[in-house]
Amino acid sequence: MSTVLGSCVAVCLYDPVKGVGGMNHFLLATAQDANTRDLKYGINAMELLINQMLRAGAVRENLHAKLFGGARMTDHARDIGKGNALFAEDFLQKEGIRCISASLGGDMARRVQFIPATGAARQMQIAGAAPEERTPPHAPTLAPDITLF
Repeated sequence: MSTVLGSCVAVCLYDPVKGVGGMNHFLLATAQDANTRDLKYGINAMELLINQMLRAGAVRENLHAKLFGGARMTDHARDIGKGNALFAEDFLQKEGIRCISASLGGDMARRVQFIPATGAARQMQIAGAAPEERTPPHAPTLAPDITLF
């Protein structure tokens, strides 16, 4: 399994006794609408991952977790990555699932590879060059009665 993360978080779960593993990837920790089942929210993604692993034969008490992501990708908005990371850590603690490793935060994207059958995970930092700043060749002239906001 493989995913690319910025402010998103991926949780890799593994039962070393049964050899069952899985990974999720969520964009936001929680939804404002408590009734949503959208998997872009951590609460839903975590419940689905755990339930699917239990159906596949994993035992809850054996589960180990590895966390990745939660980077701060911009300085101009709230730190979504930090909220996602805190949610994942708190969720695991409340559920009694042991986190054996984590790579959270920072300001760089990551590519994560996870092998569910063995629980092995690998992370690669993705360093991107800053976009080149340039002025558009022909900036439009706005009429005086137009307001942009």
